[in-house]
Amino acid sequence: MTFGIVFDVNAPIELYDAGHAAIGRRAGGQAAGMLVHVGRATERGFQVLEIWESKEQYDRFNAEVIAPALAELPDQPAEPPEVTEFEPRGLIIPAAQLVS
Repeated sequence: MTFGIVFDVNAPIELYDAGHAAIGRRAGGQAAGMLVHVGRATERGFQVLEIWESKEQYDRFNAEVIAPALAELPDQPAEPPEVTEFEPRGLIIPAAQLVS
């Protein structure tokens, strides 16, 4: 079953950019099971939305790649992000390519 997660982070968008780059380097451009990743600036900071083939794949990638990469960043958010997990409905992915 697909798995969705949203992070609302109260930190500058530059922290997203640094984290995104660090995760990409650590992952070598690969994220097995990830279907969609979108980051965007918000009034409070930034938001990340991801859709995965399964929660288990997300959990594995988070433990092996995301958490270690973010822990190495010199700047950290002042407060933990607000996290919302959800079950995606009506997901359509007609073609996939990297768009920065």
